[in-house]
Amino acid sequence: MAGAASELFFGGIEGGGTGSTTIILSKEGKILSRSTGLDTNHWVIGLDECLQRVNAMVEEAKKAAGIDINKPLASLGLSLSGLERQETQQKAVSIMMSQYPNCSNKYHMCCDTVGALATSSNEGGIVLISGTGSNCQMLTPSGKTVNCGGWGHMLGDEGSAYWLSYRAIKTVFDAEDGLVPSPYDVTYVKKRVFEHFKIDNLFGMLDYLYASKFDKAYFAGLCKALALGAAEDKDPLCINLFYQAGEVLGRHVTAVVQHMDDECQELLLNGKEGLRITCVGAVWRSWDLLRDGFIAGIKGSSSNTAVQVKRFSLVTLRESSAVGAAALGAKCVHYSLPIDFDSMVDEFFRYEFQ
Repeated sequence: MAGAASELFFGGIEGGGTGSTTIILSKEGKILSRSTGLDTNHWVIGLDECLQRVNAMVEEAKKAAGIDINKPLASLGLSLSGLERQETQQKAVSIMMSQYPNCSNKYHMCCDTVGALATSSNEGGIVLISGTGSNCQMLTPSGKTVNCGGWGHMLGDEGSAYWLSYRAIKTVFDAEDGLVPSPYDVTYVKKRVFEHFKIDNLFGMLDYLYASKFDKAYFAGLCKALALGAAEDKDPLCINLFYQAGEVLGRHVTAVVQHMDDECQELLLNGKEGLRITCVGAVWRSWDLLRDGFIAGIKGSSSNTAVQVKRFSLVTLRESSAVGAAALGAKCVHYSLPIDFDSMVDEFFRYEFQ
C-alpha cells in the first residue's frame, strides 16, 4: 500500500438532515477538493436516493480535484445521519459496489457522531449533535460506543432545531385550544409560525404535518426565527424554549457518562481539562441561549448519579467531520492519514462545578 499511495486518493462524506459535504484528501492528509449536496439521511429519502446523492457528490469532488471520475478512490468513509445499523451499512456497501463501481474501491460506513469524533480525537470522547436532529455518543478509548438519543423526530431529537420548532408550535396550539396554558405570551411565536409556514390560521399547519408535504428540514427551519426572537427581540417564550433545549442536551451527556468504567473516567472525565464534548450542528451557534440550561441539565441530572461531571469543556470542529470519515475509510485499506487533531477543534466554553 505504501509504495502506491502517491497515486491514491481518500474521500470522506459528512451527511445530515439538511445538507452534506464531501472532501477528497491526498495521502499527506491535504484537502484537495470538496463538494456539497442535499441531505443524505436514508430514513427520510430512502437508501437508493441517499447513495445516488453520495455518488454525485463524489464525482463533483473528483472533478474539482482534477481526478478522472471513472477512477475509483482508494477508500470512501461515509459518516451519515441515521447510518447506525450494521445491516444497513452492509447493504449500502453492496449497492455502492454494484451500482457505482467507479466511486471507490473500499468503504467505511458509520453514523454522523462517529465521523465527528474521528475528526476531533483519536482517543475517544463525547460528541453531541444538535442540528436538524440531535444525537449524543460516547466512544471510549477501548472502542466501546454508548448512545443517547438519535431516535428521529417521532421518538427523539430532543434539543435540536426540529425539537425547538415542534415545541414552539405545540405550545401555541395547546394555548389556543386551552389544553395547556402557556406561562408565556404566545403572540410573538404564533406570528413567527405563521410567517415561516406562510399560513394565516392554525389549520394551515396540517398541510405540513402529514407525509405528502412534511419536510423535516423545512419544519426545523422555524428555529432560526425563534433564535432571533430570543437573542434580539427578547421574547420570553423563545428564551425559555432555548433554555429547555440546553437543559435536555446536558442531560444527554450525563446519560452516556454513566457507562464509563474506572479507566475511562480517568482518561476522559477526571483529567485537568475535564470532559471534552465535541459540539456539532447549527443550534450550537446559539450557545448564549443554550448555556444556562445546559449547565443546569448537567448539574441537575448528575446530582443523583454514580458518575458525576465535575468539569467540562466544549469544542467545535474547524473542519467538516468528513475529515474523520476519510480517516476511518483509509484504515480499511490499511493506510493512516496524518491528521492534526488539535488543529481540528476550537474550544468555546469551559466550566467547573463548585
